Amino acid sequence: MKYTRFEKARIIGARALQISYGAPVLIDYPETMIDPIDIALLEFANDVVPITVVPN
Repeated sequence: MKYTRFEKARIIGARALQISYGAPVLIDYPETMIDPIDIALLEFANDVVPITVVPN
C-alpha cells in the first residue's frame, strides 16, 4: 500500500512515541541508534510497523 506523506508522518510519529514509552522494538537495530524516530523509520522501511491505515 502506498501512503501519503501525511499518513507516513503520522504512522512514524505514533510508533516513535510508543517506542519512547517503552514498547518493544520489532526489529534488530544498531546499539548506537538511540533516537525513537530513527528506529520507527527503520521499522517503517522494513514494513513491520504494527499500525494500519483504514481508507474512508
